[in-house]
Amino acid sequence: MLDSDQIKKGQPPVWRAALFGLCPECGAPTLFDGPVKFRAKCDSCGLDYGRYNVGDGPAAFLTLIIGALLIAVALTLDAVVRPPFWVHVVLWVPLTAAAVVYGLRVGKGALMASEHQRQAAEGRKVDKEDD
Repeated sequence: MLDSDQIKKGQPPVWRAALFGLCPECGAPTLFDGPVKFRAKCDSCGLDYGRYNVGDGPAAFLTLIIGALLIAVALTLDAVVRPPFWVHVVLWVPLTAAAVVYGLRVGKGALMASEHQRQAAEGRKVDKEDD
């Protein structure tokens, strides 16, 4: 793991880049082009975001976690307050959508920043010389 001393000047820590959608190189808020879509490159420093393979890896994982948490809260609310069904629909549908979208932004941003700070790349086959 990288200590804060090992992070280059101007690079935000992984948690800050993930929470606020910051460029992992310069810290400018240019990581996302849409709700969960990365931009092609940073407008400030020119870092090519396309070279990182984040994909939609955190999507299923985050959706299941957020779903489980919100179901637990919804069941607790229903047991304690017993609101009408329409209150559940009005409350939980937009909250679930917002939580999933923000969770994806944070998850994808964390993976991108982590790959950048650790200089992750695809594995390459190395030919060994015969001794």
